[in-house]
Amino acid sequence: MVRFIKPRWLTHSTDKKACEVYSLHVSPDSLRLATGGLDGNVRIWSTDAIFKSFDQTDVNVPKQLCSLSHHSGAVLTVRFSGNNRYLASGSDDKIVLVYERDQTAGARPVFGSGESQTEVWRTHRRLAGHDNDVQDCGWSADSSILVSVGLDSKVIVWSGSTFERLKKIDVHQSHVKGLTFDPANKYFATSSDDRTVKIHRFTSPSSNATAHDQAGNFVVETSIDGPFQDSPLTTYFRRCSWSPDGSHIAAPNAVNGPVSSVAIINRGNWDSEINLIGHEGPVEVCAFAPRMFSQESGGAGAPVNPVTVIACAGQDKALSVWNTSNPRPLVIIQDIATKAISDLAWSPDGKNLFISSLDGRIICMSFEDGDLGYVLAVEENERILQKFGAGRKGATLPEGPDSMRLEEMSKAGERREVEGRMGALMMDGQNGANGDTPMANTGTAVGPQWQLQQAPPEGAPAEPVEKEKEKPYKQKITITKDGKKRVAPLLVSTGGGHRSNLPNAQLLHAAANSGSTANLDPKTTLDLSRPYDGLPKGGMAALIIGNKRKAIEEPTDEDHPPVAITNGKRVQVLQASDAKGAQETPEFIRPAVISPATSTSQVRLAVPKVRTFISRVIDATGHPSASIPPVAGSASNAGSGPASTDTVFEAKNSREPTRLTISKGGQVLWVDFLPKPVLLVTGNSNFWCAACEDGGIHIFTPVGRRMLNSLIIEAQPCFLDCRGWWLMCISSVGVAHVWNLKTAKAAHPPVSLAPILDVANTYAKLDGLSKSEAIMDAGVNSSGTLVVSLTNGDGYAYSRDLCIWQKLTEAWWAVGSQYWDTSGSLRPSAAVAESLGGEPALSAGIIPLLERRTTSEVLLHGRGRFLQRIVKQVLSREGFEGFETSVSIAHLENRMAAAVVLGAKEDFKSYLFTYARRLASEGMKGKVEELLRDLMGRLDVGEDEDDDEDDGDDEICGWSKRELLRGVLMAIGKHRDLQRTTVPYARVLGIMETDEEVL
Repeated sequence: MVRFIKPRWLTHSTDKKACEVYSLHVSPDSLRLATGGLDGNVRIWSTDAIFKSFDQTDVNVPKQLCSLSHHSGAVLTVRFSGNNRYLASGSDDKIVLVYERDQTAGARPVFGSGESQTEVWRTHRRLAGHDNDVQDCGWSADSSILVSVGLDSKVIVWSGSTFERLKKIDVHQSHVKGLTFDPANKYFATSSDDRTVKIHRFTSPSSNATAHDQAGNFVVETSIDGPFQDSPLTTYFRRCSWSPDGSHIAAPNAVNGPVSSVAIINRGNWDSEINLIGHEGPVEVCAFAPRMFSQESGGAGAPVNPVTVIACAGQDKALSVWNTSNPRPLVIIQDIATKAISDLAWSPDGKNLFISSLDGRIICMSFEDGDLGYVLAVEENERILQKFGAGRKGATLPEGPDSMRLEEMSKAGERREVEGRMGALMMDGQNGANGDTPMANTGTAVGPQWQLQQAPPEGAPAEPVEKEKEKPYKQKITITKDGKKRVAPLLVSTGGGHRSNLPNAQLLHAAANSGSTANLDPKTTLDLSRPYDGLPKGGMAALIIGNKRKAIEEPTDEDHPPVAITNGKRVQVLQASDAKGAQETPEFIRPAVISPATSTSQVRLAVPKVRTFISRVIDATGHPSASIPPVAGSASNAGSGPASTDTVFEAKNSREPTRLTISKGGQVLWVDFLPKPVLLVTGNSNFWCAACEDGGIHIFTPVGRRMLNSLIIEAQPCFLDCRGWWLMCISSVGVAHVWNLKTAKAAHPPVSLAPILDVANTYAKLDGLSKSEAIMDAGVNSSGTLVVSLTNGDGYAYSRDLCIWQKLTEAWWAVGSQYWDTSGSLRPSAAVAESLGGEPALSAGIIPLLERRTTSEVLLHGRGRFLQRIVKQVLSREGFEGFETSVSIAHLENRMAAAVVLGAKEDFKSYLFTYARRLASEGMKGKVEELLRDLMGRLDVGEDEDDDEDDGDDEICGWSKRELLRGVLMAIGKHRDLQRTTVPYARVLGIMETDEEVL
C-alpha cells in the first residue's frame, strides 16, 4: 500500500505567500532532505520527522535541521555528494555553493529569522564560472568531480576535492537544463534545449589534479538527437537519470510522433528505440530508483531477472512509476500537484519518493515491500556494474619500485611547484602592486607626424571611415493558425553564441583610446627596444605592389568601371575614427623630401615629417627615462620635463644646419651640427644616433666623438631604435638593417619587409599599389634579433641562421588554443634580471608581449568574431572532437620554437614543461618518447663531462638537454601509463639514486 505524506510544515511558503520549490535531494544516509526554492533558501529537513508525521508518533522530533540563505537568487538545484560530506546548490545568481556540515558548532537560531537550527552547515566553497542561471548540478559516483550546467550553454567540471575548475565544456548550442552521472563512473550525460543529449566520457581525476592535467579528460563520446528533434522548448528543466545498473538513460521531454514521451537510451550503442508514453504534457524530470528490484522475495543466489524502477513527472501535474518488466506503468497519479512538478528524489533504500512542485508542495510517497517489487541488496548493484568496469581505475599498476619512486618524486615536485605559485600569487617579496614602470614617450601625443608617400589617384573617392556596428539580436517571429504573431523569447546573455577566452573588445578599445601604458612591460623585464617616438594611430601605413595575378580578367565598360582589388586573404575592417580623441601633434616645419627610389619600390612606408625638435632622454642606467620632455605644440605634456639625472639628446631643425646637443641637468655637455634635417634620433649609454632626411645615419660616442663615417641607406628612415650595442633602422622602402656598433659588423644583409606584408598573397592592382597591414611596432633585442608586429596581430622575427622571416604569433592561436595569454599573466619576473646586474635575460618577455598585442589587434580590428565563428562551426562537426587539443599542443610547439629563435632561455623551459605535461595527460606516447629521445642527446657524453668539440648538440636555448630531461621526467613521472617509457631514461640519468631528501 502506498502512503502519501504531506506535512504542512514541509514547505518554503509562508502564510501570506506561496513559494515555488525547484529542487530536492536525499542524503546518502537517508537522514536529511535538502530543498531549494524561489525564496533563495536551501533548507535541510529531517526525514525521520517527515516519516513520523504520518502517524504523529513523536511531535518533538526536530523538523527543519538548517536553513541556508547564502544565495541572492532562486535556488534551482540541490545535490548531496556521494560521500555524504558536501551539499551543492546552484542558483540563478550564477553561483554554485558547496556546503559542509560543522559538527563542532552548537545549534543556534538564525539572526532575524526566528527559525530554529539543529545543525550548522557552512559555505565551504563559492564557485563562480557561469554567465547565467545554474540549472542543475551533480556529483560523480566517487565524488571526485562536481559538474554544473546552466542557461549559458556551458558545462563546467569542478574538482571534488580542491573545487578548482578543471574544465569548461562548450559543446551545446543552447541552454543546458539537465545532468546525470553513470553509476559505473565512466560517463555523464547533459540534456539541452538544442534538442540533444550529449554523453561525456571521463576518468576520475586525482585529488590534486589541475586544469592542465585534465585538459584531455572529459571528452564528448556521442550526441543523441533522434528522440528530441521536435521536442518543445517550454520546459524549465530536462532532468535526466541513469539507471542503477548502468544500462539505460531516461531522457525527458522526448517526442514520439505527436505525443510526449520519455526516451530510454541504451548504453554502448546509444540508440533510443524504447519510449515511455503516457503523459499528456512534456515530461520535465525522470528519476531511477537507486536500487535494483526483484519480482520475488527472498530466495538463495542471485535473482533471475532483476528490474529497475523509474518515476516520471512534468507539466501535466501527473506522476507515473514504471519498471523494466512491464510495458505499462505500475502507478499513474493524476493532479498530484496544482502546478508542474519540478524534481523527484528517491531515498537510498528505494522505498520512498519525494516530489516537489511549483505550487510550493513537497510530498513523500512511501512504498511497502512488494508495491514496486522487492529491494535487492546493494551488492547486487555492484555486481552488475562490474561488467562496465566500475571500481577499476584507468591507470595501470606500477611495475616496480623504480616506477613508484619516480611517481613519488614527481608528485613531491608538483607540490613544491604549487606552493611556489601560491607564494607568487600572494606577492611574497614584492614591493609594488604589479612592478610595472611606464615607458617614456609612449603617449599618442608624442612623436612625429607621418605622411604617406603616394596619394590615391585623382578622382578616386576617399574610403569612408565607418564604425563597425554590432549586429542587433534578432528574435524569431512566427504566425499561428489563427493569424496571431508570436515572438520567441531571446536570452540576451547567450544570444552572442560562442565565446572564446579573449577579453572584451570594448574594454581594449577604450584602453587604446585613452593612451594607457598599463599593458607595457617594465623596462627591467623586457629585452626589446621600444620606439621612443610615438607611431601614428593605427600603426605605420604601408603600400605594396602585390605579386598575385588574377586568373581571369573581367571585361570592363564605361558604365561598369573596374572594381578595386583588395587583399584577397584578409577581411578589411576599417578602424573607427575618434574625433574626440584627436590630440595636438608636435610642431613640424615641412614634409620630408621623398627619395626617388620609392617610385620603383615594391614596399612604401610612411615617412616622418621634419619636426622642429626631436629628442631622446635616458636615465642614469642608460634606459629610456620615465620623464617625458616637453614637446612643442603638445599641450598634454606641458609642465613635464626630464629629471636632473637624465641625459637629453636633442636635434633642432631649422632653415640653418641642424643643431645637435647633449645636456644633463640643464647644462649643455656638447654641441654638433649636421647639414641635413634630422628625422629620428635614438641612443643609450653606449652611443647616440641621428638619422637624416637624405638617408644618412650619424653615430656618436656618449661624449660626442664620431664613431663611424655616416651610414648611407637606400631611402629615408622610418624606424630607428637601439638595444645595447645593436642599432636597428627600417627605411621607407621597407628594408631593415641591424648593425653591431661595437664590432662594426652587420647582423645580416639588408632584409626586406615585403614577405611579412603579404605581397605574395596580394592581388596586383591596375595602379600598382595596394594597402597593406600597417606596422605597429619594430624593435631589436640584446642579441640583435629583429622583431616586427603588424596590425593584423601577427608577430615576426628574422632568423639570421635561416635567413628568413619566422611568424611567432598569429590570431589563429588566440581563438583556438587553451594556453593563449590574454591578460598578461605570463610576464617575466624581475628576479630573472638579478644575475645580470639588473639587465633582463635574453629575449625576456617578448613572446608574452607579442601575444597580448595580438589579442588587442584581433579584437580592435574585428577579426576575432570572424575567427570565433569558424572555430564554433568546426567544433560542432563530426571528426573534429580533438580540435582544441590539437591546436593547443601546436600552440605550445610554436611557443617553444619561438623561444629558440629569440634565445629566450627561461620562457623555453617553462613552455617545454607545460608541453610535456600536456602530452602526458593526453597519453601521446609517441610524442613523449620522441621528446625524451631528443633531450637525451649523445649517449657517449656523461652528464658531468664537458664536450669541447660540439656543445651545440647537447644544449638547446642555453640549457643542457640532460638538465631539461631531468625536469621533464620529474614533471610527467606520475603518469603510470608512460612509466615504461620514462623509467629507463630516469635510470640513465641516475634520478633513482637521489637522496631521500628529495621526497
